[in-house]
Amino acid sequence: SYSPKPIDKRMYIKTKIAPRYAHLETFAASMPQIFEKEGDVIYRGRNLIKTITAPDGTLVNVKRYHQPAGPNRLIYSWGLRESKGSRAFRFPAILRDKGIGTPDAIALVEERNSLGLLGYSYLITVQSPYPHTLYAMGDAKEGEYEALAEALGRFAAHLHKQEVLHKDFTPGNILWMHDTEGYHFMLVDINRMAFGPVSKEVGLSSLCRLWGPKAFIRIITESYAQARGYDVASAVQYVMNQRARFWRRYGKKHTIKFKLEL
Repeated sequence: SYSPKPIDKRMYIKTKIAPRYAHLETFAASMPQIFEKEGDVIYRGRNLIKTITAPDGTLVNVKRYHQPAGPNRLIYSWGLRESKGSRAFRFPAILRDKGIGTPDAIALVEERNSLGLLGYSYLITVQSPYPHTLYAMGDAKEGEYEALAEALGRFAAHLHKQEVLHKDFTPGNILWMHDTEGYHFMLVDINRMAFGPVSKEVGLSSLCRLWGPKAFIRIITESYAQARGYDVASAVQYVMNQRARFWRRYGKKHTIKFKLEL
């Protein structure tokens, strides 16, 4: 059993839990201790992500957000701006209502000190069963990506028609699977979303950060433009110009981990 005691006696735990997962409240409230001792690391960086098996057997994804620093700690602690974890906990319900796949949010757990200042926070979601990201398309060969690209273009168009803009529409944040019914997609890392009309330029620009051969991006763009009723040729030209500009700028500061065609 789990006892919801804070790791640091100077900290206390604040928990939000989705009603359908109320039976996991004690597990969620104990996440600071559990996270230190259990789970398999699947991402290590500014934030740390692990998979952990909950007491009811559910495989969950736990993302530990770093403690905000400087003025941001006050801004997020006092509710002047909604924290990343809070947005990521709230947004799945909005996406599901619009028919957009994303893992169920189970709980948001925050460590706060005696002054109410935010420390680590933990977002607990159901681990997605979709096995693939788009990173594999970085150096994909002709014949490996055409059907996926067409489906992805339609998916992106559906997002934007539903007035949803993922501001970090990148290979690691788009999960996919293929079955007898076709291709299916899920969005993750959804704390940076905008809701409202998505213009032609903004929608097309969101495709520019995807990895893959030029032909892969071209097919995505053609499919997207057709689904949104845009002129296909001008849409492709716009995306290719924006794509080249983005990756040239990116390449000046970072290593590009796939064979880039400009």
